[in-house]
Amino acid sequence: MPLTIYGSPFSTCTRLVVLICKEKQIPFNFVLVDITKGEQKAPEYVDKQPFNKVPYIVDDDGFALYESRAIARYLIKKYADQGTPDLIPSDPQSEALFEQGASIESFNFNPPASGIALEKIVKPLLALRTDEKTLEKRSVELNEKLDIYDVILGKQKYLAGNKLTLADLQHLPHGTLLFTNGFEDLFTSRPNVARWWNELINRPAWQEVTTYFNPVA
Repeated sequence: MPLTIYGSPFSTCTRLVVLICKEKQIPFNFVLVDITKGEQKAPEYVDKQPFNKVPYIVDDDGFALYESRAIARYLIKKYADQGTPDLIPSDPQSEALFEQGASIESFNFNPPASGIALEKIVKPLLALRTDEKTLEKRSVELNEKLDIYDVILGKQKYLAGNKLTLADLQHLPHGTLLFTNGFEDLFTSRPNVARWWNELINRPAWQEVTTYFNPVA
């Protein structure tokens, strides 16, 4: 049995895990968890993912794991010799720079990006009112962070140096959600961010993820 991913196409975390499978050329089965029906709260699901979130994986040997960033790291290290190389570098200094880049995404990009997505995209879908003050705060915050990104990316090709790493790929799920829902200026108005972002969204693996979850009718 190949790797099995239990997730939802609406989940940015699920899309990150599928992206890593595509980058590393890992075969997988996908089991849909219908979060609109609360399937992630079923006892048999919570037994594997106690926080009732998506996704989690079960590997071919029965090993189960949740938390998308942990899953991504596990898969990259297990399948180090196939697919896109060095998504997590092995030498100490390059690995330290990768960890720095991964932290930048986790603590400087993801909080405001996910906050904007919640207020401007998710809440309207659920017929909930957008908190305009929170939206403005998160928008200002993300703009300030991306100004710093532009400085960093003016000195190097990627967030952790001159080679692509998981630190860059982690931006794609939430970033694309914003980019395709009226916030493209966040990524196109800064020359170095625009160059970096354009390369990321046009990666064949990410295009495969997009097609996988949004097939052409």
